[in-house]
Amino acid sequence: MPANKYALLRYRIIDRCLTNRMRPYPSKEDLRRTCEEGLYGSEGDRISISTLEKDLWAMRNENELGYNAPIVYNAEHRGYHYDDPDYSISGLNLQEQDLQALRFATLTLLQFRDMPVFQQYQSAIGRIFDRVHATAPGERLDQHVQFEQAPQTLGTEHIALLMSGIGERQVVRFQYHKFSAKGKEERERCIEPYLLKEYRNRWYLIGKPEGASDVKTFALDRMKDVVLDDARFTRDPSFNADRYFRDALGITAGSEGVQEFHWAAAPLLSHYLDSQPIHGSQRPLDIEPPSPGWKCYAIQVHPTYELNQRILGFGADIIPLAPENWVAEIARTHQEALSRLSSKS
Repeated sequence: MPANKYALLRYRIIDRCLTNRMRPYPSKEDLRRTCEEGLYGSEGDRISISTLEKDLWAMRNENELGYNAPIVYNAEHRGYHYDDPDYSISGLNLQEQDLQALRFATLTLLQFRDMPVFQQYQSAIGRIFDRVHATAPGERLDQHVQFEQAPQTLGTEHIALLMSGIGERQVVRFQYHKFSAKGKEERERCIEPYLLKEYRNRWYLIGKPEGASDVKTFALDRMKDVVLDDARFTRDPSFNADRYFRDALGITAGSEGVQEFHWAAAPLLSHYLDSQPIHGSQRPLDIEPPSPGWKCYAIQVHPTYELNQRILGFGADIIPLAPENWVAEIARTHQEALSRLSSKS
């Protein structure tokens, strides 16, 4: 980062020190050390007293900055303060909890900086991150909070074009390769795009195929040669994104209607399910569990692949109870897995 930008960050840190009523009248050394910790932590470059003195002069006198900061030295307390107690170079005067919320928000935003659709804003996102986090002495928030990240997110290069198609109600065409297709078989699709949705670090397009009456879901990582068609479309007024996924677990809405599914969970797993339900419709069932300490649950969702994968992922800590055809399907999957494992032993 160029020196002038570092200076702007130091001004913010100095301003924070001079407006901190919990630690009034910081000395030059206090200001120097706080700037150093805020910008470099325990490693990296060092800030000299002469640099700090130049910063104080610039905040007071530099016309281009326009701060005209009323910084004065108090001989009695041997430190600096603003002669106007209400002055700050920032009109926000944020409290520490507000700054902490901003730091968390900028860290969230930073996760999307490398996505193609956000690349034009990469520099701006970086500047926001640096400025907000420079006000925090010591370690930065990214040393305290880490977000889940996929090793690689394919298909995000299509997001900007698809967003344009959704906003302009413009038909989109692309070559699509299903995972279930044999070999490299591809099919050209012509879609009215309605919604982009992320699920488990994958992006999906929900739209109505040409000539179809129902919307379908398409994974962006299976698309290629995505283009906008000249044709325009009228959005189906019956499609509502919130309602479409309200009874879905995952990215598939399902076509068989909503059903109620029951299962029993082991004691430890039940604590996790109580604290984080797998769906908004989840509720406890007041029935006798199959084993002491276990707990029974129900949800009302579409029967989908994602539902089965979620239940199967809990392994032996879940026992499906109803409906019978679903119990048989889960049991069959477990039996096939056991058979494959047995053949390897």
